[in-house]
Amino acid sequence: MQRIEIVKGVEMPSPKVIFDYPYEEMDVGDSFAVPVEYRDKVYNANYRAGKRLGYKFTCKSNGSTLHVWRVA
Repeated sequence: MQRIEIVKGVEMPSPKVIFDYPYEEMDVGDSFAVPVEYRDKVYNANYRAGKRLGYKFTCKSNGSTLHVWRVA
């Protein structure tokens, strides 16, 4: 088996966080809408943005549109 070396002093790159949606710009009560077919992507993005920013989001579909609100 090949021996794996431990390397010390290598700086870890900073995480690259890119949101496709305007979470950082939203105030409580603000919303945005996306096509409902992006539901899974939006649910995941809501969760990640909420954890990172300390905000809470909710969403509801209305026909072919999914609305996302910042609630806290």
